[in-house]
Amino acid sequence: MPKDDFTMTQAQSSKLPSSSALPSIPMKSNIGGVNRTCHAAVLESFREPLCAREFSVPERASQGEILVKTEMAGICGTDVHLWKGELPIRLPVILGHETVGTIVSLGEGVEKDWTGADLRVGDRITWNSTTSCGQCYYCAVKRQPTRCPQRRAYGIGYPCDQAPYLLGGYAEYHVLMPRATTFRLPDELATETLIGAGCGLLTAIHGIERTGLEWGDVVVIQGSGTVGISALAVARAAGAARVLVIGGPRSRLDSALIFGADAALDIDAVPGSRERIEWVRRETGGYGADAVIECVGHPGAVVEGMEMCRDGGKYLILGHYCDAGSVLWNPHIVTRKQLQVFGSWSSEPRHLKSAIDFLVRDGARFPFGKLVTHRYGLRDAQKALETTASWQCGKCVLVPGEG
Repeated sequence: MPKDDFTMTQAQSSKLPSSSALPSIPMKSNIGGVNRTCHAAVLESFREPLCAREFSVPERASQGEILVKTEMAGICGTDVHLWKGELPIRLPVILGHETVGTIVSLGEGVEKDWTGADLRVGDRITWNSTTSCGQCYYCAVKRQPTRCPQRRAYGIGYPCDQAPYLLGGYAEYHVLMPRATTFRLPDELATETLIGAGCGLLTAIHGIERTGLEWGDVVVIQGSGTVGISALAVARAAGAARVLVIGGPRSRLDSALIFGADAALDIDAVPGSRERIEWVRRETGGYGADAVIECVGHPGAVVEGMEMCRDGGKYLILGHYCDAGSVLWNPHIVTRKQLQVFGSWSSEPRHLKSAIDFLVRDGARFPFGKLVTHRYGLRDAQKALETTASWQCGKCVLVPGEG
């Protein structure tokens, strides 16, 4: 994206246009190679187009902080929910919680990443989108840091109307605050591979870890988005003998087959719940699956998925990050089938470490980079968001230097 394509100042903003024909302003000045100002796509009103804003860039990182130049940011389904106002967050906010960038300044006291590897200016890094306090009842006693009351997420929980402002991936620069859990990326791991997997891979690793899949299990995945494809890959790597995927559109099911699904059912071709349940039973010898993993986010899928489990099976609810509403269901299903029902929320730093190791080790087998079908410059962030919302892509990414 040409640096002179924006016309906004901090006292002035405009909706991000779909056209590339924008008036120009002089090139931004810089301090030691770091621009004095940068641009970001800001969510100011729910269900309204993102706004182009200009922000001051810190001359250097403050104590405990890291200043990063954004290389690529993923458009997550959660970003769509945020844009639609389906999560209670305070605006304005710079969206984007799946990000890779290059260190341009290290604050005093920041020397190593979460694994203990040295950090230097110029290193390519990623980071957990969330931070927890580490000291509360859930962090220290119950070891459930994803339930920490102080937990906040970049691109979600930090408004951009207060310092340090640049706390989301839809921007040219990103500030990582003290206690951020960073990871220096190995050269052999392509940025597009990591962003293609996105937070969906971390979510799947955490959920399947909690469920405890066993070697040789038959698994059904409800949903063929990034979380569903990630759950498929993790289940395969965990030793699942057979994996069935139910979802759509057809292009996503084709990706599921590439990632190792034994069979895929298109919900558009088989719209009836009863017919889909019968398909699972036929594919599993009449018993149902050892484990069913919900990656859809629709309440009705839960009722349907429980019936796809074999007696004594497991059901994992993974796709309901937002409150999509209630659904009528009969608890007798759980007792009659002796089901184990699990829930999983977000992820921990160790899951990001596992995801990086997984992608380095098994990236050829599970080509997450190929899920990236649409690349946009920062000026087209709204278009990227709408493309994701309409299911017209595999994975959309923002590359601030393009467009």
